Amino acid sequence: MTERIYRDSVHNIIRVNTDTDEGRLIVSLVDTPEFQRLRRIRQLGLAYFAYQAAEHSRFTHSLGAFHLAARMVAKLRLTYTIPGEAQTAVRVAALLHDIGHGPFSHVIESILDFHHEDFTIEAVLSDQTEVGRKLAAYSPELAANVASIIRGDFRPRALAQLVSSQLDVDRMDYLLRDSLMTGAKYGIYDLEWIIKSIEINEADDHLYVSAPGLYAVEDYLQARYYMYRQVYFHRTLRSAEAVLRVLVRRALAIFKDGGDVWFGAGTPMEKILAGKKLDLTEHLELDDSDIMFSIKRWQHAPDAILADLAKRFLNRRLFKAFDLDMPEADRPEFIAESRKIVADAGFDPDYYFVEDAAGSVPYSFYSKDTTDRKNLIFVEDGFSRPTIREISSVSPAVRGLQEGYRIHRICFPAELKDKIAELYHRN
Repeated sequence: MTERIYRDSVHNIIRVNTDTDEGRLIVSLVDTPEFQRLRRIRQLGLAYFAYQAAEHSRFTHSLGAFHLAARMVAKLRLTYTIPGEAQTAVRVAALLHDIGHGPFSHVIESILDFHHEDFTIEAVLSDQTEVGRKLAAYSPELAANVASIIRGDFRPRALAQLVSSQLDVDRMDYLLRDSLMTGAKYGIYDLEWIIKSIEINEADDHLYVSAPGLYAVEDYLQARYYMYRQVYFHRTLRSAEAVLRVLVRRALAIFKDGGDVWFGAGTPMEKILAGKKLDLTEHLELDDSDIMFSIKRWQHAPDAILADLAKRFLNRRLFKAFDLDMPEADRPEFIAESRKIVADAGFDPDYYFVEDAAGSVPYSFYSKDTTDRKNLIFVEDGFSRPTIREISSVSPAVRGLQEGYRIHRICFPAELKDKIAELYHRN
């Protein structure tokens, strides 16, 4: 047997058998420009500002998700009949699920108002991408099936849930990977027991976890909860995102007003500054280095605000993130007075005062309040006469997580922290 081996920090060795048509397809997809681009996009966006080792890429995560999908499908095949083309579609969808991501993962996505899933689906279906052409050459149905899995309307639904659900290979890989690379131990859970316990409810077409796996799923959901609290919502990370947002917004405003802001003529960055949507080819040209190079040029901009924000970002002189630990009714007045402190210090509050409010959503933790059954986790309740039930109706631990976790902060130049702290203590 011939094989391609990828040495991985989380899963150790990821093997792809290249003696098969599917194996040769997988390695050829990995070698496409669209997939190799993921090496140049950080998995955790700006988390490296808070966790210096968090330099891992979407490339490594996507390989990890593929590996877990292959293991899950292999486990399910022991009990259930799964057509070969559906197996291939699941494994390929897991591999390609992130190829539409923009620079710095979710950060630029929120600034430029696009959804990476849309670009992923377009890249899979397009004959203008190497990925799309390879999928079409392999099978007339494969690209459509992969797109359907990523979109969430593939049937059987249970197989699509392996790639996109509240208990999917995407989340299972990134929790372990992000935990390892940040050094935060909160994302560790019993992966092996979840794989052992995964089952299909064929009557209702959804995944569920057998009774012995309940505690492993509780562990997984708690890992997600604490990773969001300690890593994904970290003050320094959110502050870096706030600076990047106002920095790009300032560049957009200058360009719109005909001011002097550097850009590479004929590049996607020129189109971004003009406020235009990128097409697929332009989007797939962008990675972290394009944004960083522009910011490096902007630190020399004639506009004082743009230059200052660029230097703050590049040199990690970030804003202070201040939690509003006070009754909600008192917050508007405190925010208004804090904003005035920023303005009185000579900073334009439109760029140097950011209100950061983020709450838990079903994607982040777990909620049974959803109209989409793919976002529910089902478990087997009981051993002698087991029934399949939604997990929060069985687990007090999961019910506790449904309260969620919300942050409400203000971000401002760190040199003003003493004045705003004094205002806080006066109130």
